[in-house]
Amino acid sequence: MQHQPHSLAPWQHSHDFVNHNHKGERRTYYVLLLTIVTMLAEIIAGTLYGSMALLADGWHMGTHAAAFMITLFAYRYARKHANTDKFAFGAGKVSVLGGFTSAIALGLVALIMLVESVHRLFSPQQIQFNEAIFVAVIGLIVNLASVFLLKDDHHHDHHSHSHSHNHHDANEHTQHKGHTHHDDHNLKAAYFHVLADALTSLLAIIALFCGKYFGFNWMDAAMGVVGAVIITRWAYGLMLQTSPILLDAGIDNQYQRQIIETLEQDKDTKVSDIHIWKVSADHYAAAIAVVTSTPAEVTHYKQLLRNFDKLNHLTIEVQQCHHNEVASE
Repeated sequence: MQHQPHSLAPWQHSHDFVNHNHKGERRTYYVLLLTIVTMLAEIIAGTLYGSMALLADGWHMGTHAAAFMITLFAYRYARKHANTDKFAFGAGKVSVLGGFTSAIALGLVALIMLVESVHRLFSPQQIQFNEAIFVAVIGLIVNLASVFLLKDDHHHDHHSHSHSHNHHDANEHTQHKGHTHHDDHNLKAAYFHVLADALTSLLAIIALFCGKYFGFNWMDAAMGVVGAVIITRWAYGLMLQTSPILLDAGIDNQYQRQIIETLEQDKDTKVSDIHIWKVSADHYAAAIAVVTSTPAEVTHYKQLLRNFDKLNHLTIEVQQCHHNEVASE
């Protein structure tokens, strides 16, 4: 009679590190629709009425519409491939990649705004202030509505997310621990985009009022420069947050040092190799090799690290050596 193997499910690793923000995804759809309508209105009005600030805001919103499409694509792709084996640690970095891509788009928008605004400073155009102000106010109202749609999720993206798994192989153990903080860089990028839209609309209104009542027509282009600088700072900040995750940057040195010290307090154990890196916006994977003359079960080393709750995917390799081969402190 052929032997039927036992199910390996209890010992297999889960690599679903995707935090599904369905509410944020749904609200991003609404913001996309609002953005497209307002974009068309501002581009047409800015062209007809000669306002650079209004035209810049319209094209700016157009690039944000493209960025929102990236955001929505990232949500759908991550959800569809949450349990895929196509990627070593699942699709947890898709939202991070979406945020990074949107940050690049944000930076390109700022550059275009800067170039066009400087050009308008030296080649001013006649502006029909009343019509331009009317459209800019409508744009600001729509942008503020979009900001409030995304603000709630952006500032309260804390979801319970937990995994549990025990693997009793002699050399390896993987455990997913409870995790409550959720950084949605994809949603954060969308939030920054609508915030930038609101800012440029506000600057356009200020510039148009100054031009109408004080004759400062140059402020229309100057506000474009100010907006470009502020948006560049937002884009740069978002890149700084997302790029280390995409490049597998390690955990902070103090946290890693505490892990090493905890393991090396056990008998004659020495850590010979350690790698800790992010596999999503919120989850860390760790691969640790220890050397000892008196090896214990892997569950023993797992228990030593039970308080290090940042380690969501832990692999431990235990190597035995003779006592006199273990280097002393």
